[in-house]
Amino acid sequence: MANESDAAPEVDLGDGSEKVKKKGLSGKVLVLFILLPILLIGGGGGGAFLAGVFDEEEVAEPTAEEEIEHEKVVVFYDLPEMLVNLNSTGTEANFLKIGISLELDDETVLPELEKLMPRVMDNFQVYLRELRREDLIGSAGIYRLKEELLYRVNSSIKPIHVNDVLFKEMLVQ
Repeated sequence: MANESDAAPEVDLGDGSEKVKKKGLSGKVLVLFILLPILLIGGGGGGAFLAGVFDEEEVAEPTAEEEIEHEKVVVFYDLPEMLVNLNSTGTEANFLKIGISLELDDETVLPELEKLMPRVMDNFQVYLRELRREDLIGSAGIYRLKEELLYRVNSSIKPIHVNDVLFKEMLVQ
């Protein structure tokens, strides 16, 4: 049994002979095709707004500190070539000849670095003499050597900071 409120109203066309029933939107259709898409679009737009999708990117003007940083010149300090006897268990001797450059940010620290260079060379010599030929095989071995030398140089010249250790030459015999 249908309620009278659910029935579509009858419309008179004017001549009185025919009556056509006008079909209305049911509640389910209204929710499914109109209300649900409006809620989804509104919720998606609100979420995008809160996530900052519609925010304009702010162009930050460089500060004086950033400008000074861009003007800095990288300085390289070449260490004397080192020739060390590698640790070996057999009767044959293995040697490592290595040339190293240190990358610094400021050239004003070069006099201080030169004063501390005997300490750096001693730390490098002690470490390199304990290496075995197998420790230097492949890119992983070279990377470990580079990181260890960087750690040792920074720990031995503490107020000065070295950015990187660069290999100019490396020969293992």
